[in-house]
Amino acid sequence: MRVSSSRLASFCAVLALLFAAPAVTPAQARPAPDSFAELADKLLPTVVNIATSQTLKAPPRNALPQLPPGSPLEDLFKNFQGGPRGGQPRHVTSLGSGFIIDPSGFIVTNNHVIEDSDQVTVTLNDGTDYPARIVGRDAKTDIALLKVTPRKPLPATKFGNSDTVRIGHWVMAIGDPFGLGSSVTAGIVSARNRNINAGPYDDFIQTDAPINRGNSGGPLFDMDGNVIGINSQIYTPSGGSVGIGFAIPANLAREVVNQLRQFGGARRGWIGVRIQQLTPEIAEGMGLSGARGALVAGVTGGGPAAKAGLANGDLITGFDGKPVADDRALPRIVAETPIGKTVAMDVLRRNKKQALKITVQRLAEDAKPDKPAKAPPAPAKGQPKLTQLGLSLGTLDAAARAKFKIGGGVQGVLVTAVTAGSPAGEKNVRAGDVIVEISSQPVKTPAEVSQRIEADAKAGKKVELILINRGGDLTYVGLRLN
Repeated sequence: MRVSSSRLASFCAVLALLFAAPAVTPAQARPAPDSFAELADKLLPTVVNIATSQTLKAPPRNALPQLPPGSPLEDLFKNFQGGPRGGQPRHVTSLGSGFIIDPSGFIVTNNHVIEDSDQVTVTLNDGTDYPARIVGRDAKTDIALLKVTPRKPLPATKFGNSDTVRIGHWVMAIGDPFGLGSSVTAGIVSARNRNINAGPYDDFIQTDAPINRGNSGGPLFDMDGNVIGINSQIYTPSGGSVGIGFAIPANLAREVVNQLRQFGGARRGWIGVRIQQLTPEIAEGMGLSGARGALVAGVTGGGPAAKAGLANGDLITGFDGKPVADDRALPRIVAETPIGKTVAMDVLRRNKKQALKITVQRLAEDAKPDKPAKAPPAPAKGQPKLTQLGLSLGTLDAAARAKFKIGGGVQGVLVTAVTAGSPAGEKNVRAGDVIVEISSQPVKTPAEVSQRIEADAKAGKKVELILINRGGDLTYVGLRLN
């Protein structure tokens, strides 16, 4: 059998395609730098040392022990009494770091570096000293802006996009640890979106680049030389670096710094809503298993949320085109939204999606802190006992309103006692709380609460969703019936 040369060539080409090794595309990963030297040379002049001084008044002499002449303890207390003159004020100094963001002399640092200081001095990398003026500071984000008047333009750095930083990316920190002078350390991004309970807008970048005392306020650089964070906190059982440091993200800091420069203080968005965490129990009680967002527990009358039609029990899942992952994310997104802007808000209401329009207003001054809770009184005799949840209930009469300072506009059933270790006790339900709703249905008497819970338990319901009024604020609580 004869095969033509053209057919043989085609057959060989097919075989070559079938058995050819697949093309391998290398992973798009940035290799570890051979050296940080060139980057450090470029960036060191943009980082400064910040020294502050504060005058502390000495306590009066009668505030310290009065010792008889010649007492062996006289030398021990001599320093505290200010020596022979006594009662003299003491001057306390502290050190931190900062970085130049404008050649004209604007410098960013941490608020805690310059807080309560009487005098601030900035030392450049070349040793030049300048007195600094505090332009503005923000305690909520721990950011401050300083201004010096240089004799010539200063080398400056700029903020990068912290949202693009990924876990595992190389970073470099520059600061003045322990007052030793400019020091460079390097590491990687260890984690993102850390909440360390340092403030209401926690969203820290965690890094293992060594950060020590005195590094506060210094920059965390990416490998392009952009500031992607402000070194602010460390976790340290020993007082030194253990490889867990935290930096304020550049995207949060940039907006705050711009406001400090323009207004001398931070201006944040506000929508007039109180939110809480969507716990697994609350999600199950609401039939929202698997949902994510910020649960609305209260709406300020006359505020933007009230005007937009937001209601208690709504779950905010999106704001201004940004997903709301949880109750921590929403305050940050709202705070960064321009004041006066009307945005779209995605809401889940009874498992149905809704889109609302809301206009952001400016956040007012801080509200008064919560008062400490009083110890619950012992259960009175004859009150209904809800053994499944550990609650004792009573009628919300005039005596109860006076005792627990409950306003006349609050309606529901009074919690008179909570059993320690019970489902209600574990969820921090307290005496003086008022049960407003059970499973989204209003209740007015202890009997209604008991009947509804018993009926839900018999129906096989595992979680009871309770809406509580505490001091005028509404809070959802999910209590397991089993």
